[in-house]
Amino acid sequence: MPAAQELLKDIFGFEGFRPGQEEIVDAVSAGENVLAIMPTGGGKSLCFQLPAMMNEGVTVVISPLIALMRDQVRALQEAGVGAGALTSGNTPEETDAVWEGLEAGTLKLLYMAPERLASGAAMGMLRRVGVRQIAVDEAHCVSQWGHDFRPDYLRIGELRRTLDVPLAAFTATADAETREEIVQKLFDGHPPRAFLHGFDRPNIHLAFAAKNSPRAQILNFAAARRGQSGIVYCGTRAKTEGLARALNDAGQTAIHYHGGMEAEDRRIAERRFQQEDGLIVCATVAFGMGVDKPDIRWVAHADLPKSIEAYYQEIGRAGRDGAPAETLTLYGPDDIRLRRTQIDEGLAPPERRTADHGRLNALLGLAEALECRRSTLLGYFGEAEVTCGNCDLCDSPAETFDGTTAVRKALSAMLRTDEWFGAGHLIDILLGADTDKIRQRGHDSLPTYGVGTEYSKGQWQAIFRQMMGHDLVRPDPERHGALRMTDAALPILRDEASITLRSDTVASAATRRPAVKAMVGEEDAPLLSALKAKRRALAEAAKVPAYIIFTDRSLIEMAERRPATLDDMARISGVGAKKLDSYGAAFLEVINGAAEAMHPQRRKLAGRDAGSLYDRLMSVQVDLARGPMGTDRPLSCSASLLAKVAQMRDPTEETLERLLGDRRAERFGAAFLDVLRDPD
Repeated sequence: MPAAQELLKDIFGFEGFRPGQEEIVDAVSAGENVLAIMPTGGGKSLCFQLPAMMNEGVTVVISPLIALMRDQVRALQEAGVGAGALTSGNTPEETDAVWEGLEAGTLKLLYMAPERLASGAAMGMLRRVGVRQIAVDEAHCVSQWGHDFRPDYLRIGELRRTLDVPLAAFTATADAETREEIVQKLFDGHPPRAFLHGFDRPNIHLAFAAKNSPRAQILNFAAARRGQSGIVYCGTRAKTEGLARALNDAGQTAIHYHGGMEAEDRRIAERRFQQEDGLIVCATVAFGMGVDKPDIRWVAHADLPKSIEAYYQEIGRAGRDGAPAETLTLYGPDDIRLRRTQIDEGLAPPERRTADHGRLNALLGLAEALECRRSTLLGYFGEAEVTCGNCDLCDSPAETFDGTTAVRKALSAMLRTDEWFGAGHLIDILLGADTDKIRQRGHDSLPTYGVGTEYSKGQWQAIFRQMMGHDLVRPDPERHGALRMTDAALPILRDEASITLRSDTVASAATRRPAVKAMVGEEDAPLLSALKAKRRALAEAAKVPAYIIFTDRSLIEMAERRPATLDDMARISGVGAKKLDSYGAAFLEVINGAAEAMHPQRRKLAGRDAGSLYDRLMSVQVDLARGPMGTDRPLSCSASLLAKVAQMRDPTEETLERLLGDRRAERFGAAFLDVLRDPD
């Protein structure tokens, strides 16, 4: 078979390999299992395309996006390579050509979406056509808790076992945890030969800025790059449309893109972006993998991304041609609150949510970095030796101050309140605020009460945000977002270490505009998120809209009032008897960690005066079960009978006797009548 260097020149027209490519090509062509982490634009596809041409048989390429597969197949066919794709977007003629190539033995690369692996017929077909190797593009999609999780990627490990062929997995974004998950899911835990060729994209300029009239910030950034292709990532669909209109009104050419658009409209937008020079697309993360335009000159984030992994994937769409490219990421308190809420409202187990809060902390650390952003970014992925000079902090170093005393005060406030509260209440303590919550809990007598008046509330929020960025504190999902210290905080608390903070972000917080009013106070927001997550799970199980379970108003009231019993829950607006019976215990468990056991007859009386009467009647019955002397035969009333007694109006000896019967009236009548006539 032809040598790799020969094919590289003859087929692709390249004189030599890019750094790291050749050794990966050698390993894949030799039939080794391979995991390769390469930067976006580093030439991953060549590392499985060349070995496929060098070896006998078919290489199956699992790729997540139809558009990406079609682009690669078209490019290979233009170069004279036998390649085809089986996708839902094929014409009948394209599908026929793929089958003909497989039967004739001329097809070297067969691209497939992971969803096709769900079909038993697909597995049988792949066994028949002589597959010799599997290549997996965007392998991080197998990570169940990653930002691009695709459930059908979990079938690839089964495919490898069924075909008993080597597998080569490629991705540009995978931290240590994701790499471990790839090994577990795709290689059954047997470590493949790993190639970690760095994450650095030295041609991309990195910059972050705190939000301050964010629409104007984006418009100004785009105006300075007029005529250049760019992407603006937005947190909501509505914002993509609003920003696109604003850019067009400013004389730019812009379109929007999000998952709520019709499929044909999305295809038109994708085609325009690929073909038109200087077009800007304002998009949600739906405009993601498969964006293969080489000359995107800038990427801006109008809102904070979900994680460093997501951030790195998204900025990686710029400058794939190796020429200079620029980025700008805006962030603010509302972004952080939104991302925390999304984590807390997710259905992941607590340990995963804790890890996701840690990932968000890492992104805040990048946003609030003291020095070189590239060093911070690549350090997250395990790279220690970094050369930059191409980020905003290398251009203009941040202003800093010794924040040790401030951080120690904050940590002390957490410690003295047993790490049971969020930043809002802790700041109130530090400022010496006079609130109901502080008075009720006696926190005005703490040594840390009022020791932080040198900073305003906004400045303390900036300090807490930087503490999260340094991963000194994390929200605890099991405590509804209460902040807990990490091990990294202990040396500072013990006065064994110091910490430097950015003074510019703390100073700007003193004059920052007030944040958008949230549905509930900061202290209650994590609990509201947990209640919404429970509501969503119940709604999905019942296949009904979420508001059918409980409205937002009911959940807000639960979060603020925190009912402790079913009686308390019954007094929440919108909680009728049927919903209390169906959902009361489940939501009490979210609020309190457990729910009381209650007889169904008693539950019907929850929140009513008859409920407390029932409890007192039950207590009297227990005392008299064996008579006043404790020597008689046991006697009791059923729960339904007790409920009827509790609901009697204007009871008399006669009406009570008719309800209870002679024997029970003789045993309990007088005592029950005392309870009914004196309910207090």
